[in-house]
Amino acid sequence: MKAIWNNTVVAEAAQEDLIRIEGNWYFPAESLAKEYFQPSDHKTYCPWKGEASYYDVVVDGEVNEFGAWYYPTPLDGAAERVKQDFANYVAFWHGVEVTE
Repeated sequence: MKAIWNNTVVAEAAQEDLIRIEGNWYFPAESLAKEYFQPSDHKTYCPWKGEASYYDVVVDGEVNEFGAWYYPTPLDGAAERVKQDFANYVAFWHGVEVTE
């Protein structure tokens, strides 16, 4: 599976290494091409997953603000709900395409 933005693969991993939550593929942190990610101060909150942190995805000088998110410390019980620990797994939106 690949996450692609601005014609560039920003993350890649085998499908069996990803976690599917609420229709989104979450990639393991080590699958990210780290040179394309910048930490963001943006945060959101999910009532069952907890506080999400964000990355800006930056390719060829173009910034996809808040294009990726992750849960550094999911709430108690969240991992049991999806049957896997998804702490620090990264999901994408804002035009980042996830394909096989």
